[in-house]
Order: sequence, then structure tokens, then C-alpha cells
Amino acid sequence: MNTTDLAFASALTQAQLIRSREISPLDLVSLYLDRIQQLDSQLGSYVTVIADQALADAKAKTEQLAGAPSDLPAFFGVPIAIKDLTAVQGVRCTYGSPALLDNVSAYDDAVVARIKQAGFVILGKTSVSELGSLPYTEPVGLPVVRNPWNLDHTAGGSSGGAAAAVAAGLCPIAQGSDGGGSVRGPAFCCGLVGLKPARGRVSFAPVGDHQSGIGVNGVLARTVADAAALLDVMAGYVVGDPYWLPDPERPFLQNAQPNATSGRTYRIAYTTEVPPIGKADPDCQQAVLDTARHLEQLGHQLEANCPDFSGLEEPFVVIWRAGVATAGLPAEVLSPFNRWLLSQQDSSGTYLKAVWAMQMVARRLVSFFEQYDALLLPVYLHPAIQVNEWGELPPEETLQRIIHWIAPCPPANATGQPAIAIPTGLSSTGLPVGVQLIGRPADEATILALAAQIEATYGWRQRPDFAEV
Repeated sequence: MNTTDLAFASALTQAQLIRSREISPLDLVSLYLDRIQQLDSQLGSYVTVIADQALADAKAKTEQLAGAPSDLPAFFGVPIAIKDLTAVQGVRCTYGSPALLDNVSAYDDAVVARIKQAGFVILGKTSVSELGSLPYTEPVGLPVVRNPWNLDHTAGGSSGGAAAAVAAGLCPIAQGSDGGGSVRGPAFCCGLVGLKPARGRVSFAPVGDHQSGIGVNGVLARTVADAAALLDVMAGYVVGDPYWLPDPERPFLQNAQPNATSGRTYRIAYTTEVPPIGKADPDCQQAVLDTARHLEQLGHQLEANCPDFSGLEEPFVVIWRAGVATAGLPAEVLSPFNRWLLSQQDSSGTYLKAVWAMQMVARRLVSFFEQYDALLLPVYLHPAIQVNEWGELPPEETLQRIIHWIAPCPPANATGQPAIAIPTGLSSTGLPVGVQLIGRPADEATILALAAQIEATYGWRQRPDFAEV
């Protein structure tokens, strides 16, 4: 296996190679740090690389490995990247703002603590859109994140840096977060698997939820199995969490296999549009239709049907834009778009009415799944936009463009249902496309099993030419 093949090996494969002493943690960390040094100046995927800490951790783990320990944590010595909205003790956390370049976290978020306990070596923090508010990662005063498949296009957002890093082979897997498609969208843009777990599956401890449950920690990976395995690591209740779910009956990884359904037939609805917002473009429509046909050939029952998404847009926007105000930054340090969002802040009464309205729509959406095991739909309504494509537009128009592009994603944030993005190929212009599965509440197991079947059908393992070094 050459170094590029090793860089693109799955995290589970790398963990096994370390266990069998075929490679060492130091080998892997050095490989990724070299690739970051060579490529990331063009890509902008990392805002902070903690090379010294990563090397020290890798050396210590390599020495530990030499002692032939009888048991090792699941991902001992495997590198990972953490999104720059997530706290890592002793490492700066900028939230995509130059005003916070000196902000160093005093603690680990619970999800980071679990990642460390699983044996991962953290390489650094991946770039995010300012305050995580945008579906493209172009923070003013910080590097723009570009798509490894075409550097003129965005890698998505807000987990754009995470997606670009995994897609370019600058880490094998990454933690992200999703409050309106911020894991699934970048995964779609960059040809990856993006998993948004169910609400309450992964803790936000030691802090709380500040946007009425729309956000959740998630995974960006190259394989469904890797995504499931990292969810096994991250999942679990922490005392005081506002939402929680019982532990799954069996590890998520066991569900992420093509044969995990054991011949079971699932009833799956599919749609190529999000009424009343609009239809997907031809490439994204075709991805859904082709996937529906493949799933039907595998024995599942497919039915063209669509939930009633009406009434969600207005309350969701009220809740989403409140995130800018919670950051507590003065307007003068914000980008023009976020400054505009801050000026649009609503009264507490308006916010609570929006929460109530979103919950009512969510009840209707969840009731749709009484008939179906999953919903197959686009991830976004068209492939990745160009870098700065909307940069000169007035904020009001930018917001409408965003709403139309990401429309298939927010419903699962409103309901708290699990969802996963799976790559299916390339568009007519050479950009990645894929599909999304939304599952029943708390039922990651079903969508992981179906995603593994889709993955096996398409055999997607391609990597961008940019990454071949």
C-alpha cells in the first residue's frame, strides 16, 4: 500500500493496521501532517493544526504499542480532526471569527473526551463558516475552504473544513455538527458519507443546547462503516443532558453492513422535490431515481411520496438566525451577512412562537413515518456552488438562495430524526452528487443498513485528482 492509498484507507482499516503492527500511530500522524503541509494552503481545510501535540501523542502511543498491550481502544492511534465549533482543551476555538483567534478552550466537550478515550490522535481544528451560520465556508479574515474536486467550488458548510480534509486525504475521518445540514451538505459537496444522528444520541455536555434541539454532533467519513463506528464512540448520555435516548440494542457498526437487513424488506418513500420550495436539479433528481430503482431491485418497497413540508421555513429561519445572537459578539466584528442576521433578531415571544410552530410541523412530518421506514430524497437541490458565488448579493437574496439550496436538510433537524448523506457519483459538471436517507425517530440502525446497501451498489471509492500526491 503506497502512502496515498494509506491516507485514503478507512479509519477502521487504519485501526486494524495499527493493531497488527503493520503501521504505527507515528507513521500515520506523520503522513497526514506531511499531506496537510503540502496541500492545505490551497484547500483551507484546517484553521489550526496542532502538529507538536499530535506528534507527541502519536509517539507515546507508538511506544505503548511496542509494549504489546493486551487490549487497545477501538481507534488507538488513528488520526482525526475536530470541527472548530467544538472545544478541545488547550487548543484555540475560533468559531470561524478572526475576533476569536486567541480564544483557547479550557475544557474538552464531551464528544471530544469520548474521541480521546477511543484512542484517536487529534490533528487539529477544521475550518467553519463564521459562527457556523452558512452552508459554505468563507469566513471573512480567514482562509476560504475549497472543494478538492474543483477548487473553484465550495466544500460546503458549516463543516466545510472537515469535509474538505477527509475528501482530500488530510485525515481519515472527522467530527462535525449539523444544525440545518452542516454535516450532510458538506458531505454531499465533497463526495463523502455524512451522518446526522438522532436528537439526544450525542451529548453537547458540558454546555447546553441553545437552538431548541435543531443541532447535533455528527460524522464525516469515507465509508458508512466508519461513520457508524465513530457514532458508537460519540454516542451516550451525560448527566443533565436536555435530550437523551436509550443505548442501541447492538453497536451501530453492526448495522452498517450490506447484509445487515438479513433479507428484511423496508418500505421507503422517495421524492425529488421539497414542496413548496422547489425541485432538485436534473443531476440530483437522477441520483434519487437511480437509487430508488437499485433499492427496489434489492427487494425493498419503494413508493413515490412526499411529506408535507409546508410551514417549516419561517419558524426554522427564526430559530436558526438566533444562533448569531447567542455568540455574543459585537456587530462590528461580524461579516456583513451575520451582521444583517443580528439586526433581524426577534423578541423572545416571537422566538417561542417559532419553536411552537416548528414543533407542530415536526409532529406532522414524523407522522409520515408511521407508513414508512425511511425517506429517500436529495441532500441539496443542486451541486456545490462556486466560491463567492453569492458574495455580492444583498443579504435578503443570499438567504433565499440558501433556503432553496439546502431545503432537503432542515426537516430532519426540526424533527430530530437521524439522517445520512451517501455519495452516488459525479454530476454532469464533475462535482459530487448523492442522496439522503431520513429514518424514523431514534432509528439510526435502519438508515445505516440501507446506506451500506447503497454504498455497495454504487461502489463509490473515488478520490479527487487534487489529492494524488
